[in-house]
Amino acid sequence: MSMQSRTMDEPIIDMNTTPLIDVMLVLLIMFIITIPVQTHAVKLDLPVPCLDCPVPDPLKNEITISRSGQIGWNGQPITREGLKYDLQLTQGIRPMPELHLRPDAEARYEVVDEVLGIIRREQVRKVDFVGNEAYANW
Repeated sequence: MSMQSRTMDEPIIDMNTTPLIDVMLVLLIMFIITIPVQTHAVKLDLPVPCLDCPVPDPLKNEITISRSGQIGWNGQPITREGLKYDLQLTQGIRPMPELHLRPDAEARYEVVDEVLGIIRREQVRKVDFVGNEAYANW
């Protein structure tokens, strides 16, 4: 860039950017003020207490599936929602209790598969299959 000398009588041909900057700053502040406040919320699906569900045993629990598709927890009938609740309770017990799955040899595979899916979704790590010898004679 070359600087040319100018006299005092010549007008300034450079654009005055000060008002432009002032307007931009005012617009920026107005934009910041009008942005809605972000609320960071984490949705949690907390287990609903099951009042009629059997209490988990701290050592071992047994899930049974009958021929008719009835699910049992330690010998007592339980619903699928109750099963989820009890499995969540067992995951909080330390040391984690064992879970024995004992389906009847003539139980429908769909029900057994659904129970296995519930067990997997609740991230139960100690699962034993009990009574597999019944399938050998079936």
